[in-house]
Amino acid sequence: MKAVITVVGKDTVGILAKVAGVCAAANVNVEEVTQSILAGTFAMIMVVEISRCNVSFDQLQQQLAAAGEEKGVDVKVTRQELYDAMHHI
Repeated sequence: MKAVITVVGKDTVGILAKVAGVCAAANVNVEEVTQSILAGTFAMIMVVEISRCNVSFDQLQQQLAAAGEEKGVDVKVTRQELYDAMHHI
């Protein structure tokens, strides 16, 4: 099962490392990453594999949100199936 992690906020050193560290600790594999700086705002999208995640999805959401707070960015994680379902409506 895949999920999409989005990160938006003021650009600072270590955002990618912090989010990737949470993923690694939860046994979440990062498959694709794209990031950009838009007028000083950091924006990143990660596609991750969560089928072997060692915490619940809710816990993963909480851990990523907490990591984002530490770095001053907004971090959201959404199951890929939600996006897939939106295309079938």
